[in-house]
Amino acid sequence: MKVAVVGATGLVGTVMLKVLEERNFPLTELIPVASEKSVGKEISYKGKKYAVVNIDTAIAMKPAIALFSAGGDTSLEHAPRFAEAGTIVIDNSSAWRMDPTKKLIVPEVNAHVLNIDDTIIANPNCSTIQMVVALKPLHAKYKIKRVVVSTYQSVTGTGVKAVTQMMNERQGITDGPMAYAYPIDLNVIPQIDVFQENGYTKEEMKMIKETKKILDDDTIRITATTVRIPVMGGHSESVNIEFEQDFNVEEVRSILAQSKGITVVDDIANLKYPMPKDAHEKDDVFVGRIRRDESQPNTLNMWIVADNLRKGAATNAVQIAELLIQKELI
Repeated sequence: MKVAVVGATGLVGTVMLKVLEERNFPLTELIPVASEKSVGKEISYKGKKYAVVNIDTAIAMKPAIALFSAGGDTSLEHAPRFAEAGTIVIDNSSAWRMDPTKKLIVPEVNAHVLNIDDTIIANPNCSTIQMVVALKPLHAKYKIKRVVVSTYQSVTGTGVKAVTQMMNERQGITDGPMAYAYPIDLNVIPQIDVFQENGYTKEEMKMIKETKKILDDDTIRITATTVRIPVMGGHSESVNIEFEQDFNVEEVRSILAQSKGITVVDDIANLKYPMPKDAHEKDDVFVGRIRRDESQPNTLNMWIVADNLRKGAATNAVQIAELLIQKELI
């Protein structure tokens, strides 16, 4: 099985290669794809060297799967070309997520909707993925009415330039590249992506729209505030959920603990709760600070943390590819 990784030299692409290797994905040939300036560079995978090729060469090689992490414009232009050549595309950009003809997949949540006709499959936004993994089993039990989420997102979600900016600022370097309009070290920026006409950012609207699509429920009311903070390792989220039915907090913990892809870390007596440094380079979604909201009925608070480059991007994409094999869709 030939597998192309489009954007193989980028931050998420590099992690995709790492995850494919760690999970021993059954590929027979790797096709690393990047921009023309990277063509010819060698990438090491399982001790073997593979030369980076351009998109046209990759399409001609007819991979079974193409994992895309090269930006929305690249996906819009080239994903259909791969699909026409018989390749199944799993795209990490926002290009196809809200297209009504494309599936938006988190394997633990809505694997059942995939079928043989899905040639371009969308990978959700990183902050959406970790939230819906935790919401799904609770929605099935108690039926969610409303979600209020505030995020605390790692600079790695912006890319290498943002990591460089933060590290430069920590070293007192003031003339380096700027990924943000403001300093990020010792600061918090309450803006992720561009502002929309309604005053929300694009990132906030992604969380709202994608959650409804993945959970297949437009009746859920959702509001979001997304914030960039000076950390590495993963995104954190404070999530307040109002249910139609009442719940028992211990039952909530039990449901989450038994759900695939979730690790509950919730022992306040011993100061145990999820933090980005603990989620770093792990694939699970970590949930803690589980408690009743005492200000209104049937409402729960919880804290959700995950590695945004892994479960929030690369791992979820590879899990979709694994799912295609399990369901014999490839």
